[in-house]
Amino acid sequence: MNISIRNLYTDLDASLAALRADDSAVARSRAVVDEALGRDEAIYGINTGFGALADKRIGDDRLAELQRNLLLSHACGTGEPVPPTISGLMLKLKIHALGLGQSGISEPVFRQLLAFDRKGVLPWIPSRGSVGASGDLAPLAHMSLPLIGLGKCWNPDHSGPEPAEKTLARAGLKPVELAPKDGLALINGTQLMAAYGAFVLNRAWHLLPAADVLGAMSLEALQGSARPFDARIHAIRPHPGQIRVARNIRNLLHESEILESHRDCGKVQDPYCLRCIPQVHGASRDALAHATEVVERELNSVTDNPLVFNNGDIVSGGNFHGQPLALALDYAAIALAELGSISERRTYLLLEGHDGLPKLLMADTGINSGYMIPQYTAAALVSENKVLCHPASVDSIPTSLGQEDHVSMGSISAIKLLSVISNLESIMGVEMLTAAQALDFRKPLRPGKGVALAHDCVRGIVEHAEVDYQLGQDLDACTELLCQGDLVRTVEQGLEHLGLWD
Repeated sequence: MNISIRNLYTDLDASLAALRADDSAVARSRAVVDEALGRDEAIYGINTGFGALADKRIGDDRLAELQRNLLLSHACGTGEPVPPTISGLMLKLKIHALGLGQSGISEPVFRQLLAFDRKGVLPWIPSRGSVGASGDLAPLAHMSLPLIGLGKCWNPDHSGPEPAEKTLARAGLKPVELAPKDGLALINGTQLMAAYGAFVLNRAWHLLPAADVLGAMSLEALQGSARPFDARIHAIRPHPGQIRVARNIRNLLHESEILESHRDCGKVQDPYCLRCIPQVHGASRDALAHATEVVERELNSVTDNPLVFNNGDIVSGGNFHGQPLALALDYAAIALAELGSISERRTYLLLEGHDGLPKLLMADTGINSGYMIPQYTAAALVSENKVLCHPASVDSIPTSLGQEDHVSMGSISAIKLLSVISNLESIMGVEMLTAAQALDFRKPLRPGKGVALAHDCVRGIVEHAEVDYQLGQDLDACTELLCQGDLVRTVEQGLEHLGLWD
């Protein structure tokens, strides 16, 4: 079955359940490898060396040693570990890819992978060391070492690593022996890049409607105009994301008393961070839609080498090269960073004291700093994201003595993408906190029904502030509300009942 980003975890679990019930595609693929071993010919990665050593023929009596040495020699990653959730995704994605039946993995090793997933064995994987070309070699070697009882796994509470031998004993598992082709099938592939990309994009699609909700909250608090969201404007520049965002904002503003109260005011135009919400949020939506298409194709691809075909051919190619992912994940980072950039600009406007709002969103400033410093935090994170958005995919350093002379650096694209979305969530948390505070000053006028639902949701976890207090606690609470999806769920449920949200 195909794996989608929106239903990432349920799709993967269904795929692995199906493979536990029927791994016949794996068996057929393995039979091709076993038959090829009976022929007196050199087959890359099965009875030859690897990379720059591809011309070295290996004797039949040392083929298992070859695969074991492959894992040992390639497990030389460094840096902080891949987070446990993403480590688990890497494992699931590797199983799914091998289960497509064109990798020639041996059945005992494949069943050991399935057992790891079923019993919650999570390999401990250093995050740095892949150049994203012959796949994610070093990270996948670390992921695979526990199969043979070596390397490290996360301990039960995920607080740190423990020897894989100890984890396997606790799970009632024994190390397996690698057969010819196994090591190469395990470490060739793009599962680190794909796992990070899928994890972040799954989160991103939950943030996109939240960005629209926060934008609408800020617009109402700043007594902005609804005219820029007129459907006719967007119909004649029909980018799908732009049209969708404009519709969302119109729905959120429905029946706003605040908007009606200043309909005939003398203000001509709002700043771009309000007026151009559909254009900016929409462009990020469209960019993330493209990145999602690329990553979903990758999730459902065979990316190791050589590839095994049902007619008996074993063909060496380059499906492990991470260039498609590297470009898409760099693009996704830019799209997410721009959502943070425009969000911070709205936060800044909320603090300036326009249209009847007190400066820094507190009446008695001087003795109180108000909401000054949360904007500093947002500004710092926006600046950091700008640095993180430098594309890793434009770099290449030759490896393997020049055999691998162009590499994607997609693992760097993937890892920094996670930092970008984490920063974005905090930036949006700042806007949530300040927009809710600003809306309080518009009472007794009510905002649009969608904005009112969002405001009430925020006020369910943080209170209006009259004097300085430990703002960091409320900022953390707002960010958590955002990350858990409760803000969007509250608004969607309320607007679905009103027939306004789709």
